[in-house]
Order: sequence, then C-alpha cells, then structure tokens
Amino acid sequence: MSDDTVILRPATPDDAPAIHALIGELADYEHLRHEFIGSVADLSAHLFAPQPRAWALVAQCGGVVRGFALYFYNYSTFLCRPGIYLEDLYVQPAYRRRGLGRQLLVELARLAVAQGCGRLEWAVLDWNAPSIAFYKGLGARPMDEWTTFRVTGEALTRLSTG
Repeated sequence: MSDDTVILRPATPDDAPAIHALIGELADYEHLRHEFIGSVADLSAHLFAPQPRAWALVAQCGGVVRGFALYFYNYSTFLCRPGIYLEDLYVQPAYRRRGLGRQLLVELARLAVAQGCGRLEWAVLDWNAPSIAFYKGLGARPMDEWTTFRVTGEALTRLSTG
C-alpha cells in the first residue's frame, strides 16, 4: 500500500494505541502535555464499550494511522435535534496538506447529515491561526459571542457534593 493511499474508516480497538499516541502529539502541539493523563485503557474503555461515550474516525496512509477525529453526540434544545461535537481533530505534521483533515471533517458532516443532526461543532485555541483559517475555508464560522466554561478536578468534586 502506497504512503499516498489514504484510507478513512471508523476506529477499531486495535487503533487505540495509535490514537492515544496521536493525542499525545496534539497535547504537545497545544502546549498541554501536563493535562494529558489518560491511558490507552481509558481511551479504549470509552471508545469501544458496549455503550460508547465517544467515537473516532482514523485516517491511514500506507497502512499507518496518521490522523484522527474523535467526537461525541450532544443535543440542541433550540433545534430539538442531536449534534456532533468534534472533540479533537489531528493529523501528523508530515501528512498535513494532503487533504486528510478535510476528509475527516467531510466524513463527520456526512455522518451528521445521515443521522439527522442539526450541527457539527468544535472549539479551537485562539492562537491556532492555521487551524482557524482551515476551518473558515470549509465554511465554519466562529461563535465569538459564546464563552466556554469548564469545571474539572477538585472544583468538579466540590460541585458534585452540592
């Protein structure tokens, strides 16, 4: 199989180590390695359980996983329809500009349309100009009027106790 041959497919349990390694590369790129604490076993448990919490598509070149899109379903109360939230999209630097990222997003859009989803959305770091330009080129628009909030760690534990 040529290194130029791209195969896009749903992830399988055998892909978990490769996806996990790519997540580590993404964490390095985003300067967030200190937050990357999940294991291959954690990832596998959530992607491939009888009731998965998330799903992934992989892009292979030459039989090797070189990129992935990890996503889950959310729900829009205003649309009264489900949506897909793209948690992470990553393609190794040496394989960028070959259309892998675009192909992964096209496949997610197809999945969203086929399943009656009302939207496909994701977040991008403000400083990531190349990704922002790429997404805008696909017709995505920033949701500047929204601020993302997050509760984790000790604050999440405190909140859970009321």
